[in-house]
Amino acid sequence: MIYGVDHFTISDAMEISANPDKAKLNKESKEKILRSQKNVQQIVESDRTVYGINTGFGPLCDVKISEEETTLLQHNLIISHAVGVGKPIAKELSKMMMIAKIHALSKGFSGVSLEVIERMILMLKKDIIPVVPEQGSVGASGDLAPLAHLVLPLLGLGKVWDNGEPANTAEILAKHNLDPLILGPKEGLGLINGTQFILAHAILGLNKFEYILDLADLTAAMSLEAYRGSASPFRKELHEIRPFAGSKKVAARMLKFLKNSENLHAHEFCDRVQDPYSMRCVPQVHGASRNAFEHLKNLAETELNSVTDNPIVLSAEESISGGNFHGQLLALPLDYATFAAAELGNISDRRSYLLLEGKFGLPRLLTESSGLNSGFMIPQYTSAALVTENKTLCFPASADSIPTSLGQEDHVSMGSISGRKFNQVLGNLENILAVELMFGAQGLEFRRPAKCSKYVESAYDLIRTKVAKLEDDRLIGEDILAIAELIRARKFEVN
Repeated sequence: MIYGVDHFTISDAMEISANPDKAKLNKESKEKILRSQKNVQQIVESDRTVYGINTGFGPLCDVKISEEETTLLQHNLIISHAVGVGKPIAKELSKMMMIAKIHALSKGFSGVSLEVIERMILMLKKDIIPVVPEQGSVGASGDLAPLAHLVLPLLGLGKVWDNGEPANTAEILAKHNLDPLILGPKEGLGLINGTQFILAHAILGLNKFEYILDLADLTAAMSLEAYRGSASPFRKELHEIRPFAGSKKVAARMLKFLKNSENLHAHEFCDRVQDPYSMRCVPQVHGASRNAFEHLKNLAETELNSVTDNPIVLSAEESISGGNFHGQLLALPLDYATFAAAELGNISDRRSYLLLEGKFGLPRLLTESSGLNSGFMIPQYTSAALVTENKTLCFPASADSIPTSLGQEDHVSMGSISGRKFNQVLGNLENILAVELMFGAQGLEFRRPAKCSKYVESAYDLIRTKVAKLEDDRLIGEDILAIAELIRARKFEVN
């Protein structure tokens, strides 16, 4: 993966995260970085007033800073903005923030030196990953507080991850024989101005969401097998006359997942006219969520390949103070994707409920000895609780704005909160689907000796490696966790 010139995809960013040694700067990128740094130095020497290079920040933009004080200005910027609170974000998120920040700086419009960028790449390769608190960004003027924490270790300050625990940066740098850096003009601002906190949440969320979308289709197919529903609503002819890309894809996948099912043959001779919506409308509901995924993926990849700090240095004579740091462009689609993910859980819980009703040959609560045994009554409570929690997380953070910086920053995106909520919903969704998979596997026990499709049989067999058929009440909370772990490990064959 070559920084600076290549167009990065979400997959490329994930590849660097898994294999940091593949990251490097090519010759053209290095030349752009050096030219940009030289342009900044010429601005300083010319005594021309340019925001953030020889002025204060935010509402202090009218305070002129002398050439001798420009280095102290950048140092003070980092330490004064590192005011995040709350739990640390996952190490993987901090790592993705670094990957995205390096790529943006490598475009050569930020005035950040080659030395600083190469230090960040070295930190990636040596697994020196900063500890970043999860709260404190309003998602405009960039993710200032999180990014300040991200770059504190360049100065020998803050904390980094060491064997899963936060450690003092100075100690870790000493272990690697690395000295702290001294920032030059514009470098501090170039480092902390940007949307990389929001973007990292979008990238890792998209990576998880893509698998969950595929799994949700397979999970619905298993439930439909257990319910002995109809595959007619997935026929190509139906979706060609309402040709949304997402629903067409899901319908085709459902037909594949249900191919050669003996359970669905039984539906041909029953007196049911049509199934409830949660079975029948899988393509329309799951498909809408897929459309939202594709929208966010497209915009996140645009952001990944963008320069999002301020000001942008075009030459020694020309710089632009603009708003490329504003997170609204990701905040809105992140909120939309959050709704889309929550809806997958909403319809999953409805399918789980249908399997408990005791209709069409299935016993109530999926146990033959209900009364003495509660069967699967209470896991559906867990599912319902998670679905409602996700609904409460669906209030769009981007609908709110609180002025900051003495009114200079009078409209902010709150996109950092959008990104965090998106990932919370996805985490809950894994557990909701685990409940439905558990119910679906149990339902199939009452359809034997009928055979399912090969995909559903494979999923059933995988579940049974961790979770036995329920005969009498036992600690089934552990079963939910076991299936959820299979989901997180991506053990289900979903394509």
